[in-house]
Order: sequence, then C-alpha cells, then structure tokens
Amino acid sequence: MNKGQIIYFRWGTNMYLYHYYDKSDGAFKNLSDLTVEDAKELLLKIKRERPNALASARHESYIETRLGYEDMARRLFAEKDGKILRKAPHYMVVEACPWLCSWFENPAYIKIPINEFDLSTLSFTYGDMHPTFSPRVNDRKEYRKQLYLYKDILKLINKYGLPQEWNADGRYGPERYIEVQVWSDETISRFVK
Repeated sequence: MNKGQIIYFRWGTNMYLYHYYDKSDGAFKNLSDLTVEDAKELLLKIKRERPNALASARHESYIETRLGYEDMARRLFAEKDGKILRKAPHYMVVEACPWLCSWFENPAYIKIPINEFDLSTLSFTYGDMHPTFSPRVNDRKEYRKQLYLYKDILKLINKYGLPQEWNADGRYGPERYIEVQVWSDETISRFVK
C-alpha cells in the first residue's frame, strides 16, 4: 500500500469535521449572519469583555475583509457547481486542531462525521480562508487562492498531510488546519440544538 492509499483510508470515509467555539457564545454563531454594523459592535464587545480571546485582536477592517473572502469563496464554489444554501458559510476544520482551543477563553468543540453532510454543500481551503486568499501571502504554494471540493481536498491531504500535524506551531507558514466552509444549515441543525 502506498502513502496515498493509507491516507485515503485514514481520512476518506472516517473523516471528522470540528467546529471550535466559546461556550459563552454557543456553537455556530456566525458574524457574517449579522449586519456589518452589528458584527463590528459584537467584536468591540468581545474586545471589552474577553481581552484574551483571539477575536479581540482582530483588525478594524476584519469584517469587510471576511465578507470579501466569503464572496470570493462563494463565487469559486458556484463555479465548481457547489450547492449554496446559505449566503455565508459556517466554519469547521478537518480533524482535530488543538491550537484552535487557544482562540477562546472557554473553548469547546463539536465533532461531526463527514458522512453526515451532503458533500456538495462543502468547500475546503488548505489553511484558513484569510491567508489562503490574502494578497499579502505570496509564497506561490499551489493551494493559495484555491478552493476545493471534497474529492480534491483528499488529493491535497494525500500530497501534504494535515497542517496541524506538520505545522502545529505555525513555524512553516500560516496554514495550521484545513478549513471547511459549510454552505447549508441542514446537518448543523441536527447536531446543535
């Protein structure tokens, strides 16, 4: 069995998607579901009330930048005939990434098997969407500015592995996990009450 076959077996049908969040807020609370003004106000509130949370360090134009990257992801996903059932995606990651717990003062996560999802509603970036699409990251890695379908992210995992395994401390670049954009509420609504 070659390396690709081993990884495919490991991640193909046995893959889990994780959503990390702060217990104080609850799971799948999406800034992009708010108006720009309300999202900015919420970030200011987090800065005041939870200064140690990652969200308190986000730059002033974070919301506009995020919405721009989501527009880019939505367009790329539509070009690949992805099924878009909500304007902004929910965010998850492929497999566990303990580093994401450091983003929150009261960390928690939800773990959902990938076979619970309609795969046509999932897109993937190799790394967080922000450095993946950022014009400031110009290292010419093949996965920059790219969005993948499930079958294609499996090929990239076969080639590179999971970032949280080879770059847990971030010393080799901005990719620390594979981000999953979930363009539907259907599965999430079954797991989050």
